[in-house]
Amino acid sequence: MAEIRRFPLFSHLRSESNVHVIRTRNGQRVADGRGLAFWFRPLTHSVAEIPLGDREFAFVAHGRSKDFQKITVQGAVAWRVGDPDSASTRLDFTIDLATGAPKGRPLEQIETLVGGLAEQVVQRAVAAHPVHALLGEALDATQQGIATAIEGHAALAALGIEIVGVRVGDIKPSPEVEKALQTPTRERIQQSADEATFGRRAMAVEKERAIAENELHNRIELAKRESELIDQRGLNARREAVESVEAARISADGQAARKRQASETEAERVRQLALARADGERARLALYEALTPQVILSLAAQDFARKLQRIDHLNLSPELLGPMLQDLLAAGTKRLSTPTEG
Repeated sequence: MAEIRRFPLFSHLRSESNVHVIRTRNGQRVADGRGLAFWFRPLTHSVAEIPLGDREFAFVAHGRSKDFQKITVQGAVAWRVGDPDSASTRLDFTIDLATGAPKGRPLEQIETLVGGLAEQVVQRAVAAHPVHALLGEALDATQQGIATAIEGHAALAALGIEIVGVRVGDIKPSPEVEKALQTPTRERIQQSADEATFGRRAMAVEKERAIAENELHNRIELAKRESELIDQRGLNARREAVESVEAARISADGQAARKRQASETEAERVRQLALARADGERARLALYEALTPQVILSLAAQDFARKLQRIDHLNLSPELLGPMLQDLLAAGTKRLSTPTEG
């Protein structure tokens, strides 16, 4: 909005740089341009102020698809005044020279026109496709068609309005149709989720089966190893028993050999002793063979007397003592008469 300062006879106007100002005096154009500042007399001047900046108008348009379903299209149109002369000719952009405020509502008129054109274009674009195509593969084409139709509309060009851009934000059917269209997708998603759940359960069952088989294989392997261990323990026990028996046999053989050797040694000793005794007896008997019976009897009596501990009664009869004395005397006489050797 222009800034106007009032003085007693004249007023001063200063506009912004993004505003096109048209100055008219007594019905004749005096000056026009962007960001003007000038003195004027309110009684003879008229000023039009045309904004040149970009503006955006949001719209909601309704239409019916090819299969007669209600469709709502939400979007926005960015526009600006490209030809201020055409716009000022068709619309009232004059301002109040006392306050600087616009007298009419030209911007609202432009937005109303843009909204109506958008509604018309949307209805035509939506009617060319069924609802599932508008929400699917034809969405981009529909948006591009709406933008092209609005940008090239002749009514906007006649007003000097340039379309900067058209943005279609959303294309929605009625809630009932949307719900019906979502049902197959929801069912497919649910089916996929169920399949994923079933697959996960099947995988879990398969893993449990694999774990059970692995445990069974481990048990079988452990049982085999335990059987081998038992067999090996039996072999070790049998080998130990055989070794024990063999060791006992070798020990018994050694003891028997030692006993046999000791017996043989003892037998040899006894034999040698017996032989020695026999040789002594033989020698002693040989000596006795040379003696007379009286001498032998005397020696026997001597031995008897040596071994006799006590004599309780001794009976010497003349018949026994006489012959014995005679024999002793005869033996002594014989010994004396025999010359001594050497």
